[in-house]
Amino acid sequence: MPKFFYTATSLQGEKKSGVLEAKSEKELAQILHQEGYTLISADFEGGISKKKGVIISLSFLGGVSLTEKMLFTRNLRVMTEAGISLPRTLRTLSAQSKNKKFARSLLVIADEITRGKSLAESLSLFPDIFPELFQSMIRVGEESGTLEEVLKVLNMQMEREYELRSKIKGALIYPAVIIFAMIGIGILMLVMVVPRLAETFRDLNVELPFTTRVVIAIGDFLAKKWHLAVLIFLVFLFISRFILKTKLGKRASDFTLLKIPIIAPIVRKTNSAWAIRTLSSLFSAGVPIVRSLEIISESMSNVYFKRTMAEAAQVVQKGGKLSSALAPYSDIYPVSIIQMIEVGEETGETSSILAKLADFFEEEATNSTKNLASIIEPILMLIIGATVGFFAISMIQPIYSMLGAIR
Repeated sequence: MPKFFYTATSLQGEKKSGVLEAKSEKELAQILHQEGYTLISADFEGGISKKKGVIISLSFLGGVSLTEKMLFTRNLRVMTEAGISLPRTLRTLSAQSKNKKFARSLLVIADEITRGKSLAESLSLFPDIFPELFQSMIRVGEESGTLEEVLKVLNMQMEREYELRSKIKGALIYPAVIIFAMIGIGILMLVMVVPRLAETFRDLNVELPFTTRVVIAIGDFLAKKWHLAVLIFLVFLFISRFILKTKLGKRASDFTLLKIPIIAPIVRKTNSAWAIRTLSSLFSAGVPIVRSLEIISESMSNVYFKRTMAEAAQVVQKGGKLSSALAPYSDIYPVSIIQMIEVGEETGETSSILAKLADFFEEEATNSTKNLASIIEPILMLIIGATVGFFAISMIQPIYSMLGAIR
């Protein structure tokens, strides 16, 4: 039976919104009328479909940002500590959310909890919003009676992840602006300047060098068939994205990132920091180590880090130590991580040591990104100089040839 997200009002003017199952809008209006409400609007809950008892979210209808989930977790913790019931809390947070998909998902979750499901079970209906990491920690919190503490750990985890992302993005803004400006100026020169010079050369019947003919051909193509150039660019992006989504393409791109001299240290430190921070949070929440490693493996984007965590989970499950399981992957994880995990296992302070390690490597990743920006700057200047020099020589060389012929 389809679900409808509705808004209704009572005779006293009290507004009500939520999600109800009904065969049609007419039946929905009848149900609400029996409760003393008049239906104002109803939208088919197209973001979810129900089949065989499983609700599946359609991710293409729009995502939920990390900021939105971070604020949700923080407010959920505060309202839970205040003793407000989960269904009421979720409906309140749904009304506050500006993201329609997230708001409707929270209403569905509140509805499922009202029917007797746990919060973790209800969250599992929306895996594209609440990943396995989130669900597992909530499940442990509910089973152990420490939901408020788990929400606090989750909130800290997301805040650290947000800070790391923000610092990396901030450090890369300047190089990105320079690159886009360089591309834009280059296209303007090819479209506005080169065709005019090409007409002058044709009128003078000057024999053009190969590089000049190439530049003129590119300029003419962009000026006369720009729509085709845009189409080619979009097709290129689509094909590239399709290739990167395949297993072979993803493996090749991740391997390349781990081998580029300047980029590789940042990739290693960023992935290591995220894995360590997540492992520390899962330990603090009381998730078993094997399950923690499996969750991290499923949630990591780099296939090589994903594989190492999956293999480490197998080793630990057989009775081995985490430090021994990660030791063969010193080319991916810094040696200091393996050594500190070994110390934590010996002292029984693995969780706290992992938290300190995560702080250290998050700072290292940020510093490496800042250094990358300072390294890229002179490289960009050289590329810009070489590009400008190529254009200048290509367009000025025929003029010098013409002046030489006149003499």
